[in-house]
Amino acid sequence: MKELKVKADRKNLLKVQTFIDGQLESAGCSMATQIAIDVAVEELFVNIASYAYDGKTGTVTVRVTLHDKPLAAEITFIDSGKPYDPLAKPDPDVTLSAKDRQKGGLGIFMVKNTMDDMKYEYKDGKNVLTLIKNL
Repeated sequence: MKELKVKADRKNLLKVQTFIDGQLESAGCSMATQIAIDVAVEELFVNIASYAYDGKTGTVTVRVTLHDKPLAAEITFIDSGKPYDPLAKPDPDVTLSAKDRQKGGLGIFMVKNTMDDMKYEYKDGKNVLTLIKNL
């Protein structure tokens, strides 16, 4: 397991993606899978940076664990911002036109549909959101 702790600030997105991409490359991850993970990471990190701390300063810990059988990447985001379970919100009805859909939720919906698994828990005063993607 490798870990990176950064300020929850959109300016740190590139640092987070570079850290994760380095781990994925060391595992021989395909470029297509890496891009899918990068898009998911961007959505989640930007959401944490934008909403978790209500305009105050906070941190995000990003952990990457590579598993063997099956070959998979587990990426975990940990923050001590306000409790928020992104998986609790119902998925948007994508059969409706954009103007008829409720605002929000499309990014998390996309992440749920591109990753192989996604878990959330609130533990010890922290949001813990984990993505798993088979490589």
